Amino acid sequence: MNQPGERALAAEDSGTRSARERRRWRALLVLSVGQLMVVLDSTVVNVALPTIQRELHFSQASLAWVVNSYLITFGGLLLLGGRLGDLIGRKRLFLIGLGAFSATSMLCGESSSAGVLVGARFLQGVSAALMSSMVLGVLSSMFPERKERTKALSVFAVVTMSGAALGLPLGGLLTELLSWHWIFFINVPIGVIALVLSSRLLDSHAGLGIRAGADLLGALLVTTAPMLLVYALIEASTKGWGSTQTIALFVAVIALVAIFVAVESLVRTPLIPLRIFKNRNLVSANVVRLLFPMGAFGLNFLGSQLLQNVVGYSPLRTGLAFLPNSLLIAVVSLTCVPYLIERTGPKPLILTGLVLISSGLLLLSRIPMHAGYIANILPSTLLIGIGLGLVFTPTVGVALSDVAPAEAGLVSGFTNVSVQMGGSIGVALLASISAARTAHLFAQRLARPEALVAGFHLGFLVAGACPAVAFLAAAVLLPPRRVGMEADVLARAEALTILE
Repeated sequence: MNQPGERALAAEDSGTRSARERRRWRALLVLSVGQLMVVLDSTVVNVALPTIQRELHFSQASLAWVVNSYLITFGGLLLLGGRLGDLIGRKRLFLIGLGAFSATSMLCGESSSAGVLVGARFLQGVSAALMSSMVLGVLSSMFPERKERTKALSVFAVVTMSGAALGLPLGGLLTELLSWHWIFFINVPIGVIALVLSSRLLDSHAGLGIRAGADLLGALLVTTAPMLLVYALIEASTKGWGSTQTIALFVAVIALVAIFVAVESLVRTPLIPLRIFKNRNLVSANVVRLLFPMGAFGLNFLGSQLLQNVVGYSPLRTGLAFLPNSLLIAVVSLTCVPYLIERTGPKPLILTGLVLISSGLLLLSRIPMHAGYIANILPSTLLIGIGLGLVFTPTVGVALSDVAPAEAGLVSGFTNVSVQMGGSIGVALLASISAARTAHLFAQRLARPEALVAGFHLGFLVAGACPAVAFLAAAVLLPPRRVGMEADVLARAEALTILE
């Protein structure tokens, strides 16, 4: 007698579950699009750098600020963003970050001077940190079951990384057909749509309340120290490496780092609890992740300037020239690494990848002025792309291994910060070294094209040395590990590769 009613209830429950399931996967797509904006913005700007330099009158060394003003605040505030999400709610902070990212992208696009653009990029990095720091937490709460979460993380990685591979060609296309301003304007309509959908699809999270506390001083110090270091490196190209100003700035950086360590040992809710440095896997992986981006980030930064200012490529052709690199990072990370890591473990992949990255960068240090794409450019992009694909995910996996679940979020954020800080320091170092070399040769009456090439050669030589040093650190510090890696850890590592 109750059978029709029971069937109706069962049908209703099934319909409710089906609707909830659809909502979750739509929310995952929105999260992927939001993160894709952040990833694209850290890549598309590289191909527009020569155009921005000409129109806004940046010097060769100061051009690094266009990249670093974003990287420093993005990397420096990721951990604070994660804590703020715990306090005020992850959905709320994600929406704040997404809205601010759209607004600051408009501000970047409207910039009419170098100072305004650098300031806007600082703000854009802040908003990107607020948004990115929430992505994995929101995703994990939507997919609490381990198997489903692993699948969701894999989908997130595929969607975002596949789109990110098109970042440089897209930047070249927008710069060439419209103007460099549109590499930022494109974020605005996408961000507004994502904001509306996110407010409807993402589950609310109450948070602990602001009184639970956040380490604002630690966040300020961890952002100010690398900013000051970058300033010191860029100024060294004109002031000299042994000048009083340069030495004083380096001493100030060391003092800020010491103050940061003291603060973290005293505050109630430290940004980076010092106890995590007792974890050998975490420390060794992050040493590697700090060192290799110092050279690897030079491919897009120096390469875009070399191809456009010396070889004569257009912005679009430059973006297409680097497309194989982006595609290989995605393909190797998502398809080859999961297969290989089951058979070799992470350390052999990391060591092999670092050798390939260093080799590719060193090849570029010998590139002729009238370079051919097939003979001189493509081999380097292929080597570096394969190398980065082999290094990114395994180093995250090593850092996450043997970490308590309660600290997985902290460790994830810390591993991301290492790459951003290493990249920002490396870009400043390479910009300073190459600019100083070019200025020195130009002052000796060498023709400007030849002086530029010599400067880029030295920059790429130093860039190639950084992954080589990372190789030595990895060989010594990374412990031998049994083959394989837990699926949940591997999926989280793939997702974190996207956040970089």
